[in-house]
Amino acid sequence: MAITAAQVKELRDKTSVGMMDAKKALVEADGDLEKAIDLLREKGMAKAAKKGDRVAAEGMTYVAVDGNKAAIIELNSETDFVAGNAEFNDLLKAVANAIVEFTPADVESALALEVKAGQTLNDMIVGTTQITGEKITLRRFSVVEKSESENFGAYSHLAGSISSLVVVEGASEAAAKDIAMHVAAIAPQYVSDDEVPTEVVEREKAVQLASEDLAGKPDNIKEKMVEGRIKKFLAEISLLDQAFVKNGDQTVAQFIASQNGSVKSFVRYQVGDGIEKKVTDLAEEVAKQLG
Repeated sequence: MAITAAQVKELRDKTSVGMMDAKKALVEADGDLEKAIDLLREKGMAKAAKKGDRVAAEGMTYVAVDGNKAAIIELNSETDFVAGNAEFNDLLKAVANAIVEFTPADVESALALEVKAGQTLNDMIVGTTQITGEKITLRRFSVVEKSESENFGAYSHLAGSISSLVVVEGASEAAAKDIAMHVAAIAPQYVSDDEVPTEVVEREKAVQLASEDLAGKPDNIKEKMVEGRIKKFLAEISLLDQAFVKNGDQTVAQFIASQNGSVKSFVRYQVGDGIEKKVTDLAEEVAKQLG
């Protein structure tokens, strides 16, 4: 039977394969879309085994909430194109929902979860890898629990490239979400300056004492200037001391206090944070394929 361009496009959108591969699969499947997807999955099994050395530094983050439990996850792919694919997004939500339901201890335990009869979470990831043609990995997750008097605040930015999960005592879900939005945008490192490790403060103090602009100044003047700089440094990395993103005239601490609440904890994930991405020469890659 004749294969239409619309059929080829639909299969390509569902699987992220090339136009020629999509057309060949449809021809072999006599135009049956689901059969064509299965054929691509079957042919992709050998390819999937070769993807272990690829760097999956793109992807998405996601937050799933279930009652008093919530999970924030990062699922990686090799390209942002696949991260926007429907198959990847379905997998993203399935992984997050499974993790919030079963509360695994670590990534290895999460991958071993049986989410369907005879199918583990890892099986689902491998299956999507075979369809998309890209390495997909569960990089990390955190499961957070709260009490009845606390509220979750969840926020995702830039289509899931950044997500944050906040626990607030009292206040409201709306206020908690506002804090989560702030965390996503400003990226604090600690809730308050009390949580900043002593070694972090001492290292910053040593850097400031060695600053060229303090050279030649009396020690008592140096100490006073460095004390002011350390205070500013702590305010920059501590959530409660930061200027609230929705109202720069008040700190986060002042905002949440005005809502009759307090911030207990937060988790912030940004896709690819800390992963060394491989830089490729597009012209070189095309030349290799043509050769």
